[in-house]
Amino acid sequence: MTALLRYQAALLLRSHRWLPPVLLYAALFAVGVRPGEPVLDSFGLAAGLLLPVAAWLVRVCVTNEPDAARDCAAAAARPWRVHLAGLLTGLGASLVLAAAGTAVVALISDPHSSRGRVAVPQAPAVGAGLTAAVSCALLGTAVGALCNRPLLRSAARSVPATVLAVFLVLLPGGSPANAAVTELVSASRSGAVSWPLLPLAVAAVFAAGAAAVACALSSRR
Repeated sequence: MTALLRYQAALLLRSHRWLPPVLLYAALFAVGVRPGEPVLDSFGLAAGLLLPVAAWLVRVCVTNEPDAARDCAAAAARPWRVHLAGLLTGLGASLVLAAAGTAVVALISDPHSSRGRVAVPQAPAVGAGLTAAVSCALLGTAVGALCNRPLLRSAARSVPATVLAVFLVLLPGGSPANAAVTELVSASRSGAVSWPLLPLAVAAVFAAGAAAVACALSSRR
């Protein structure tokens, strides 16, 4: 698996197809996250912005190879392993963005509650922000796994399905992504930091299930 991960990472870097989703994240981040804003609010926003970018990065990774090259890799290392390596590479790229976004927010944001009355401890706040970002990265990976090959091969179907799924995963009140972001925003009002661990656990289960389905079908299609 290590060799496959290196292969997929090299494909991603050399293709430069990672640039559009990364630039999208940077642009949305620059517009939405402003210096001096309450740190927990900014962490919540940065985490939410990561979900569609993670789904896009997964699409890039699972569609990066020409069909002939993918068939050769699948013959040598089994189709499900090749597909899993692509999913993990997309997730890894998203986690890099999660760490970078968390670091930037920690540097430029105001470590106080949204009303400016309560000081927010920096280390727990960073942990909470990173937890929310990882949750959204996992859910974006799940969306990317279910809305691309092998389930949806045509871009005419997979792209609209991905956009719709991102909204359905991010906006409803009961979704893990919304819960993670809302928990940070609510904590910002009081200044009491709480880590969104339950949304993280649910997101991990969703991502694992989506990856299992996609990898199982990759051996049949």
